[in-house]
Amino acid sequence: MFSKLRERFSVLLSKKPGRVVILVILLLNIAFILISAAVIKALSLSGTEDMGYWRAVYYTVTMILDAGCIDYVVSDIGVAGVALVIICLVVIVLGMILFTGAVIGYLTNYISGYIENANTGSHKLVLSDHTVILNWNSRASEIVNDLLYSDNREVVVILVPDGKEAIERELSERISDTLKRERADVKERAKKYSGLKRISYRMKHRFKNNVTFIVREGDTFSTVQLTDISLEHAKSIIILGNDVNNTVCKYEHSTSITDREKGNPQTIKSLVQVAAITAAEQSDDNQKIVVETEDEWTSELINRIITQKQVNGKCNIIPVNVNNILGRLLSQFSLMPELNLAYRELFSNKGATFYAKPTTSSDEAAFTAAYLRTHLHSIPLAIHEDRGVRYAYYSAESPRDDGKISDIPHNKFKVKLNKNYWLEQKNVIILGHNSKIKDIMDGFDGFRGEWNDKSGKEIMNIMVIDDKAHLEKMDFYRAYPYVTQTVEADIYDKRVVCDTIEKFIDGNETDTSVLILSDDTVPNEDIDSAAIANLIYVSDIIHRKKLADPEFDEGRIDVIVEIINPKHYDIVKSYSVNNVVISNRYISKMITQLGEKDVLFNFYNDILSYDSADATKYESKEIYAKKVNRYFEELPAPCTAAELIRAVYDAAAGLDLPPEERNHTLVLGYVKKGGELVLFSGNQSKIRVELEPTDKIIVYSNH
Repeated sequence: MFSKLRERFSVLLSKKPGRVVILVILLLNIAFILISAAVIKALSLSGTEDMGYWRAVYYTVTMILDAGCIDYVVSDIGVAGVALVIICLVVIVLGMILFTGAVIGYLTNYISGYIENANTGSHKLVLSDHTVILNWNSRASEIVNDLLYSDNREVVVILVPDGKEAIERELSERISDTLKRERADVKERAKKYSGLKRISYRMKHRFKNNVTFIVREGDTFSTVQLTDISLEHAKSIIILGNDVNNTVCKYEHSTSITDREKGNPQTIKSLVQVAAITAAEQSDDNQKIVVETEDEWTSELINRIITQKQVNGKCNIIPVNVNNILGRLLSQFSLMPELNLAYRELFSNKGATFYAKPTTSSDEAAFTAAYLRTHLHSIPLAIHEDRGVRYAYYSAESPRDDGKISDIPHNKFKVKLNKNYWLEQKNVIILGHNSKIKDIMDGFDGFRGEWNDKSGKEIMNIMVIDDKAHLEKMDFYRAYPYVTQTVEADIYDKRVVCDTIEKFIDGNETDTSVLILSDDTVPNEDIDSAAIANLIYVSDIIHRKKLADPEFDEGRIDVIVEIINPKHYDIVKSYSVNNVVISNRYISKMITQLGEKDVLFNFYNDILSYDSADATKYESKEIYAKKVNRYFEELPAPCTAAELIRAVYDAAAGLDLPPEERNHTLVLGYVKKGGELVLFSGNQSKIRVELEPTDKIIVYSNH
């Protein structure tokens, strides 16, 4: 019997030591009080002759809690016996140690432990309609930051294996920087007012921090820990991939890169667990799971999980192929650098943004024409079907803009489009490499398939300058007929790099884009170093050409610089480069939007994919930057955005045109020669437009 009790006590002490300690403290105190009361009662000395046992117990407790209560037992210290006084004092001292000291010590330790558990994330969170981020990488802070532009209060719970304090610092700095910048912008806009009106404007438009983030450490594929963060009630779950840049050891870094190219089993484990929880009956409906993937192995397994585990109406799994999307973006920016400016806004929650709504219409042309007759605050774009539901996509400042109906009179403003318009040859210099280089080239392939001249003339002329090892890895780009030249040189070969670039620019009549890539596989301390060095070389070439010929048009050379670390933005911007591409931010912004509006996934795929040359079933639409002096036969007269949008649509895709001549075209905005971007959002009739020949018009079009 005694042996069994010892075993049970040992198990209890091992599993629940806190409970055992408080139980022992209580038992010791009860025993001490009862024994002390019995002794005081048994002495029957002067002052306690008539005291009952339970009164003695009561007086013992009061003496322990308040030493002054000894008067209840010893009313006159001069009359009471020495033994009784000594016993009472011993009871007070021992009672303070056993009762007051032990209990306070335990409670203090319990509270400290509770605070520590709260910090490390050991207690259950009771939440709903929140965002969960599993794992952490260089794109994660931008996801949280972009939620600042949401119209609602946002709660974000981040579960990571380690690094909680560093993540909290990173997020605090990122959010603080955004708040400071946006508030300064409001302050600047308020300067056009004076007095109370200025103060009222600043108070009304003050940019508020509506994001609360909680970082917890634990296993991202633990059912218990996922349940503890109320995963089953989250509106969206974002599963991020791993970075390899933070490894210190050269061998570890090389191994990490090799492993990442093979696949990411951690992502698969997390996704399987998340899918199981969100697909359960007790979980909320319509939860969104956005999962990053960077390799074919992981992508294939994710697609299998979608087939087997996705439950329509319960959870929707959206795979975001990071390299593929960034590759297509970088290829588009090389061909039309102005798209970098446009996508920064369109892929965010600030300004003109993409939205979708269910529709019963299947005739895209009829829907667009009808929409343009009734809406001045939003622009219709396309109709796509997603999981059996038909959606209409549009751009606006807010989804509320779709509900603003106007009776718009017939548009009398007309424009003349160049019916024979064709994109001119694109000249691109690629400097360096990254892990997305094959996806970048796939993007160029798609563009070539859609825009190559029927006569066989190449629409692109690309030169690549890179070190020998990476040129060999790409087999010197022999698979790409539009790559006319490859040059072996690293960042230390300044003479070779500069001479080659200058010769290429001088040898082409049309504009040249210089795409400077940042190697995302190098250790943290080397991130963006090569890209910045190459930028200095290119800037030096432009500077020297300007000195030699003051009439030299700097606009002939578009410099697109990819950087990975946002902290290097100011360094790059100091070289007056408009097209700084913080590549990770695009993925972050896209993930944020998909977490809120998952039906945008197919739409994004559409605008980032050019048609192949043999496209027969469906002609996708993309966003283009087209030169005003070539796109229009005559420069449009000054007008409003509302007039321009409808005039271009009628001229390019009007219902009165033969079907074979229609080109679904909607104007989203324009870019001035100096890089000033104007995207149409808000009341289009209030936006004045005065295009110049050197401007470029941003259009959503199927060609």
